[in-house]
Amino acid sequence: MPVTVRADLASLPDYVAGRKVPGAVILSSNELSGQAPASVLAAIAEAAADVNRYPAMGCDDLMDRTAEHFGVDRARLAVGCGSVSLCQQVIQALCQEGDEVLFAWRSFEAYPIVTQIAMARGVKVPLVDQAIDPEGLLSAVTDRTRVMFVANPNNPTGTALRTAELTSFLDRVPDDVLVVLDEAYREFVTDPDVPDGLTFLDRQNVAVLRTFSKAYALAGIRLGYLVADLEIAAAVRKVGIPFSVNRVAQAAGIAAMTASAELMARCREVVEERPRVRAALVELGYDVPESQANFLWLPLGERTAAFNEHCLDQKVVIRAFAGEGVRATIGLPAENDAFLAAARTFPR
Repeated sequence: MPVTVRADLASLPDYVAGRKVPGAVILSSNELSGQAPASVLAAIAEAAADVNRYPAMGCDDLMDRTAEHFGVDRARLAVGCGSVSLCQQVIQALCQEGDEVLFAWRSFEAYPIVTQIAMARGVKVPLVDQAIDPEGLLSAVTDRTRVMFVANPNNPTGTALRTAELTSFLDRVPDDVLVVLDEAYREFVTDPDVPDGLTFLDRQNVAVLRTFSKAYALAGIRLGYLVADLEIAAAVRKVGIPFSVNRVAQAAGIAAMTASAELMARCREVVEERPRVRAALVELGYDVPESQANFLWLPLGERTAAFNEHCLDQKVVIRAFAGEGVRATIGLPAENDAFLAAARTFPR
């Protein structure tokens, strides 16, 4: 009898990364435009010289620096190979086969993938007006629900829950359900009424997930962190693959936090561009929800594929979600102008 693989993997969707086209404007993956700071690149080069040696398995220096930089308890931290890895580790740490993981849809496309890999059952709760529906999430809770992912701001729509509605939602989530506030785009939030998830960590069933891929310009390094209850954080660390946060990533993360002033200035440039690009799109007649992230969402429905192909013809690469819409990263002003030019010439 031949070797067989898990039958359910046949239905597992592939993770679709943003396309890269040589010579094109790349606005498909929500990366921070421009290279990492020189000090970060120097730290990467120095760490790379010792890649014949294993990295620190416990990521001790990185953990210390992360705790200090973000003002959190080190014992409540877990770091991983990007926030995607930590999503999967959370499910592995909390769920048994058949347990349920809830998330809005559409939201971060890795949620259903990592849920199925971890042998749990993903439950998709539809968005309302391009935004996460807290009432819908609460209504979907069953006695098998173990984890909820709440992306705030949401990817790919950029919409965000405000303080009152998020607080009311968390007040009503059962105590035995972990709510993971996925704040991959926290550094791009400008509305003071979109709360910092770290302020909810007095609740044992709340965890906060963040990444160095976006604001810290380390998408190619793969590094993220989770802050949670002591017992939950320890379990998340336990199920991680040993040495998955490599030597270069650890050094890059420390250097990026040291260079945070320079990086946050670049984030401010992005959020200064965001309303300009949105206003121009709205003036052209596009429906564009207000975004608190470093991207904009155009819910184009059946016109999505045609718009995507039109942008590719104009050497502008965006991220298309078939039949739903497109997401365009806010890049440098010239990159944004190229996208707007493509949007302007799309047959309406």
